[in-house]
Amino acid sequence: MTIMVRPATTEDLPTLRELFLQSRREIFNWQPPEAFRLEDFDAQTQGELLIVAAKGERLAGFISVWEPDHFIHHLYVDRLHFRRGIGRALLHALPGWPTTRYGLKCLRQNESALAFYQACCFTEVGMGTADDGEYLLLQSGHL
Repeated sequence: MTIMVRPATTEDLPTLRELFLQSRREIFNWQPPEAFRLEDFDAQTQGELLIVAAKGERLAGFISVWEPDHFIHHLYVDRLHFRRGIGRALLHALPGWPTTRYGLKCLRQNESALAFYQACCFTEVGMGTADDGEYLLLQSGHL
């Protein structure tokens, strides 16, 4: 089935909220599940570019970007659609991809995400520590 990538619509929001909540509870399993709430999606993506990927009628993933800084704030794929090109399709849908450099923070404990970004030619440009743990700053393209 073909992956369709498009801007998010208002009708997508309930599904995106659920995907965001469920994904974070699964991926960040070292944190208590109650640390994540359904309303987090709206607060954390306010003012960002939202792009979704769909397979048929089902939303399979999304990316949110703070455009002024070309900062990828979130990229989540429904577990049922892992390793099917959804994440790459979302990255390739970003404005100016691949010549525009995009940055992101990825928690060091999120090893599968780090492997994905490395496979997509992101390189480490820094590191830091936040309340939820150590993270790496990554940038797309080659330095």
